[in-house]
Amino acid sequence: MSTGVGLERVAVRLPGRVEKVADIMRRTGHDPAESRLFKTLFGLRHSPSLAPGEQWEDLLTAAGREALGGGHASLVLYGHTLLTQEFALRGGFADRMRARLGLPGSRFFGLSHINCVSVLRGVELARRYLRRPGVSPDDRVLILGGDHASVHDASRVMPGMAVGGDGVIAVAVRPHGRARYRYLGGAASRDARFHRKDLSADRAVLFSQICREQAVDTALRAVRDAGLTPADIDWVMPHLSNRMFWSTFGRLTGIPRDRICTDLIPERGHNFGGDALMALEHAESTGRLRPGHRCVLLSLALGAYFQAVIVEVEED
Repeated sequence: MSTGVGLERVAVRLPGRVEKVADIMRRTGHDPAESRLFKTLFGLRHSPSLAPGEQWEDLLTAAGREALGGGHASLVLYGHTLLTQEFALRGGFADRMRARLGLPGSRFFGLSHINCVSVLRGVELARRYLRRPGVSPDDRVLILGGDHASVHDASRVMPGMAVGGDGVIAVAVRPHGRARYRYLGGAASRDARFHRKDLSADRAVLFSQICREQAVDTALRAVRDAGLTPADIDWVMPHLSNRMFWSTFGRLTGIPRDRICTDLIPERGHNFGGDALMALEHAESTGRLRPGHRCVLLSLALGAYFQAVIVEVEED
């Protein structure tokens, strides 16, 4: 168990337009029956999308500035899933972001090819970075997350799983001392049999089974790494793609269903690697979190990848 770092408050930025998931799926040629499945069983109804004239990079900058709160970070990690986004269509993204965030001398790296676990993996990498010899107690890592999904509608629809939106998150990780969420433990896993995006019907069924098993296993290993048991967990901040999935997760882990924060699924849906931190920010803003509460942040991804982080809420 490691207790060396903490997460400061999470900043979320959403675009000015919300689309119906059914409209996105119709526009991309998906079967109406699948659209009904997403709505009735998965609970997916709306997805945030950039409004005309909005720039996705502006959302990312605003979230990053809020998370920094006027402070500094020596390292910026941007976790993303999609490889073709608006900013990638013109060069200089990292330099522009450094300048706009007021971090011209900081190192900037992207985390990709692990899909929707990239943001929580960034937390783990930040923890390692901040445990290096001679680190300053004032040092910080800024983590950015999210994808400009609406730049290419076909890529935002994950058949049988979810529809991705344009929401972004940012959070600063620092040596523990003045952070809102103290890091208690974590775990990761992967199953390389599913490295291809397009799965046959049989492999899609197997993928769903493995996702259930590995999400539970990864979460429970993270709980053990934190020196806890499932009975010690107050909240689960999940991957916001499928309401049914989390009902099964609660049954298999013994964590009560009302402690799994899925209420953002209908109004906001899936926003790639930012989901778990969006759920944490929402629980904070709605007054659910109290000092001493322990939370599981959990992401899963095509590939198949899984990442869990356990945090404890500190005094504000």
